[in-house]
Amino acid sequence: MRDFVNKNGEDVTMTKTNLTAVIAATAMLAGGAAVAQTLVPSPTLDAIRARGNLECGVHVGVPGFSFPNDKGEWSGLDVDYCRALAAAVLGDAGKVKFTPTTVQQRWPVLQSGQVDLLSRNTTITFSRNATLGVNFQGINFYEGQTFIVRKASKATAAKDLDGASVCVAAGSTEEKNAADWFRERNLKVTITNFQKNDDAIAAYDAGRCDAYTAGVGALAGQRAKLKTPDDHIIMAEPISNDPQGPVTRYGDERWQAVVRWVLNGMIAAENLGVTSKNVDDMRANSKNAEVRRLLGAEGNFGQMLGLSNDWMYNAIKAVGNYGESFDRTVGKDSSLKLERGQNALWTKGGLLFTPPFQ
Repeated sequence: MRDFVNKNGEDVTMTKTNLTAVIAATAMLAGGAAVAQTLVPSPTLDAIRARGNLECGVHVGVPGFSFPNDKGEWSGLDVDYCRALAAAVLGDAGKVKFTPTTVQQRWPVLQSGQVDLLSRNTTITFSRNATLGVNFQGINFYEGQTFIVRKASKATAAKDLDGASVCVAAGSTEEKNAADWFRERNLKVTITNFQKNDDAIAAYDAGRCDAYTAGVGALAGQRAKLKTPDDHIIMAEPISNDPQGPVTRYGDERWQAVVRWVLNGMIAAENLGVTSKNVDDMRANSKNAEVRRLLGAEGNFGQMLGLSNDWMYNAIKAVGNYGESFDRTVGKDSSLKLERGQNALWTKGGLLFTPPFQ
């Protein structure tokens, strides 16, 4: 037993038991291996490993984000994320089952445990986080809501829709945003909602509405479904800023951390210059400590999550970094040709950044 005197001149005694506890706590913080030994159970991870695949809830079909071809093969920005997550957890990006969900179905499908997460054009809002028993695990797309209209209407901004009718998916963020925006400006519109986005865009195409509203990314994909896409324009002026990202159920904090840090890892990889093409070289030769930790060349970062230490190496090797995924699915190498805009890295004028891998 050792005696100490604090700044008030009082004796402070540290017993052997207390000293042992302090040393143990310090070891926990200092070493990844020590942290890994204290991992709390993750029922979701256990279930994924037992069944051998990730269950990912996606949109029923938005080109560029989650869309099946005629063979049932899924592609898109949200789909890429699910594949990266499967690669990180199971070592194989192909071990994903995609469950299409409508606006109304998505919450009960997630809450019931039918899927392990949602990755499907879902806007982060206060009320959803507070009342639905779900947590949002980061932002993979900064969306802005606007409108698609016929060129012949001569409407170029939302204010030009005074007196118009607008089609929208029922229960969506867009329905609430549109109602609020027009009411606050004393503009009169008739909002007609439909159970599915596809039903809403089809009604607009059939002439039942003067406009259709959704996020600009979704609109770029939906316009391709119209009979004569070139007869329609997407308004440049957004009426909202709607960050979107993967969603998990309440509870199972370790699974939430995995979902969050795989997304962070894809963004960090772009920022650090790690791509699907150079990932092997970077892992073997990079002198950057953060790159080496990200790719499992040093440290035990995967182990801290209950994964293999090559978790992000596997994800990036299979899917690429965030920028590669964006360009391929919705950006310059896709049919949508969306600009990076807010979805560029913060170092390039955008909003994307990630906490450090330290």
